[in-house]
Amino acid sequence: MENKKKVVFSQLSPQPVWQFFDKICSIPHPSKHEEALAQYIVEWAQSQNLPVKRDDAGNVFISKPATTGMENKKKVVLQAHIDMVPQKNEDTVHDFTKDPIQPYIDGEWVTAKGTTLGADNGMGMASCLAVLASTDIKHGPLEVLLTIDEEAGMTGAFALKEGWLDADILLNTDSEQEGEVYMGCAGGVNASIIFDLEREAMPADHTVVKLAVKGLKGGHSGCDIHTGRGNANKFLARFLANQANEFGLRVIEFQGGSLRNAIPREASVIIAVPTAQQSALAQAFEQYTQLVQQELGKVETGLTSQISDASSPFSPFTQSVQSRFIATLNACPNGVIRMDDNIEGVVETSLNVGVITTEENKLTILCLIRSLIDSGREQVEGTLTSLAQLANAHIQFDGAYPGWKPDADSEIMHIFRDVYEGIYGKKPNIMVIHAGLECGLFKKPYPNMDMISFGPTIKFPHSPDEKVEIASVGLYWEQMIAVLENIPEKA
Repeated sequence: MENKKKVVFSQLSPQPVWQFFDKICSIPHPSKHEEALAQYIVEWAQSQNLPVKRDDAGNVFISKPATTGMENKKKVVLQAHIDMVPQKNEDTVHDFTKDPIQPYIDGEWVTAKGTTLGADNGMGMASCLAVLASTDIKHGPLEVLLTIDEEAGMTGAFALKEGWLDADILLNTDSEQEGEVYMGCAGGVNASIIFDLEREAMPADHTVVKLAVKGLKGGHSGCDIHTGRGNANKFLARFLANQANEFGLRVIEFQGGSLRNAIPREASVIIAVPTAQQSALAQAFEQYTQLVQQELGKVETGLTSQISDASSPFSPFTQSVQSRFIATLNACPNGVIRMDDNIEGVVETSLNVGVITTEENKLTILCLIRSLIDSGREQVEGTLTSLAQLANAHIQFDGAYPGWKPDADSEIMHIFRDVYEGIYGKKPNIMVIHAGLECGLFKKPYPNMDMISFGPTIKFPHSPDEKVEIASVGLYWEQMIAVLENIPEKA
């Protein structure tokens, strides 16, 4: 632990960016609860005499005039989202709506105590504010757009209307690998498979227990979907499919995952087991866990499971519902569906079995489909529809958002590439990301806006292991300044 210490942000460089990130961490801002941070930003902009306004959705718009001699440059909008993903370890006591994030330095990284850090997209937001606060950065006319609720549904981006922005170029700051610049992203849609639950009386001579899996790495269901990480929901599904009939198990509740766009780290199922089989069940669950540990050992080094006494206000599912649910969850595709043919190493289409919730009369399996192409998304939609039909379950699709089609002739992409090569003597990696960036939605009201996305190196976003590389923040800031200084003049 000697290399772990509380962050003294004033000692980190670039100081203006870290200073704003410090403030961002101190104000709770999970998705759907970012109003306090948004209001702070509005009041800060007003104190700097910067024009600021908000639209009906709550997005924040701030303007800054060009520095002297740069008035004829094309206008640029710097863009980030205000909210963060609220994920914490099970043993961490933290209320994301009330408690500040507790960052600390771990070697070459900044991370947080038991929770997500919010570097996604707090670092990008901090850099936007640092540019607005600067007096020595050369830039043309600027706009800053800070959107709300990106992580939970891109609500702010969906609501963006024509006429609020006047820029020619958009710099999105929501990428997570220094040295990479993004010119395209996947679209996506939520899929909910819903079972109407029928229950029946508890059988005699049964004991109620809970099977739980925890300690998986989790992570971003787009950026990390290809890494071979385990899915806690699928872990339990596989065990139930193999052992439910063997031991006469009766499912009462299943809860797993917490966000559709995060790979599930934890899941649990409450079951009734014949009391005479309880010891054998515990042994089988331990053996199964050891098997999966062997299978995923190089990736999932922290995987654990446990069986414990439990109680529930509900009675077990009927055998018919139980069989259909277990078969559906076990058969449901998960992970990479197809790699892209045109860009090496890029996922084309994927599916994350993200959240499972049980109520008295309803069980929902919430998935997130991502794809770079509409036909790939539609293929998975069809697969899940067929699966639901076979299981006599309902299926709903909602929250669809478009991808961002790469533009090989992008002027700002060429500028970024040349600036990067001029600074470091090498070209950046020009990428398409298998995640939902807001750029795809911005293209609808602003089809002619030229866009790229870049950022510092952030590892394990959407999980309590999230961390940002300190040195990469300085490199990212250097690139931001250089790009703004090299924006071309209007035609």
